[in-house]
Amino acid sequence: GFALDAAQIGFAVSCALLGSALGAWYAGMLANRFGRVRTMQVAAVLLVASALGSGLVTAVWDLILWRLVGGIGVGVASVIAPTYIAEVSPAHIRGRLGSMQQLAIVLGIFAALLSDAWLAGVAGGAAQPLWFGLAAWRWMFLVATLPALVYGTLVLGVPESPRHLVAKGRIDEARVVLRKVLNMHSETALDNKLRDIEDSLRSEHKPRLRDLCGKTAGLLPVVWIGILLSVFQQFVGINVIFYYSSTLWHSVGFSEADSFTITVVTSIVNVLVTLVAIALVDKVGRKPLLVVGSAGMAITLGLMAWCFSQATGSGATLSLPGATGMVALVAANAYVVFFGVSWGPVVWVLL
Repeated sequence: GFALDAAQIGFAVSCALLGSALGAWYAGMLANRFGRVRTMQVAAVLLVASALGSGLVTAVWDLILWRLVGGIGVGVASVIAPTYIAEVSPAHIRGRLGSMQQLAIVLGIFAALLSDAWLAGVAGGAAQPLWFGLAAWRWMFLVATLPALVYGTLVLGVPESPRHLVAKGRIDEARVVLRKVLNMHSETALDNKLRDIEDSLRSEHKPRLRDLCGKTAGLLPVVWIGILLSVFQQFVGINVIFYYSSTLWHSVGFSEADSFTITVVTSIVNVLVTLVAIALVDKVGRKPLLVVGSAGMAITLGLMAWCFSQATGSGATLSLPGATGMVALVAANAYVVFFGVSWGPVVWVLL
């Protein structure tokens, strides 16, 4: 470790989100110029570089740099994935496929937390040496190269978006892709679909920032909806639960091993409820899920706050008294349930 203070720990964790914002900002520009598939390949390269660099750092500022690089890759991938899904999927399953973005995210969180717990268990602690003399925490970063390589390899096998192909005048290639991904065999249906795409593209113009301007506080209402949905998806507090989960539980008296176990269990809950959300999003509707999820998260997060306010002792002796620890655990997992069926997947569908 690097003996970081609280501010350095916070910035080292959150700097990846700054990179994500930067990557998301430029993702659309890259995708329009080079294509969706090639842009996803760039994201894969950034993710591999970040995993390797973060695992082999020599100082905290190195770690921050490589996490910024990884954040850019995450931002690019997070923007392009739902765009690609929307452009290649049939309309009747588009909402369900859009929810798959969140399923992929929660499965990734689960895999990361499970591997972290396993590596820490094998080494006897996150700071203990593991293979080749490298501490377990370094391997927690290095193993992320595997899913990044899998992502990059799989991207090599997916077809380019037909919308991008049409925009670049590659009509014959777009026809082949539509026939393959939408199972269209009628030439008439293909011609109609291509005509729809061409009409849609003709109605567009080169995007400008002033296109977003409107009478509602300077922006179009739909822009405000998109901004606020994205902001509140983060502000509901889910990042605290997953980014700091192990540290949080360890700080109130749970052992390091138990803290990792609790975090893994929470991530499993997240995966399961995301599967439920995928089944519900097209049947129940987006708005009811967001309303119910928001109410549930407010109650459970408030209960968690009360539980942690009852902590006794200080420093290494800090703990939750009596049954408060179990109540906090139940509240945390209930909070994840409400997030997982609402703000987690639904926001991606709406965007």
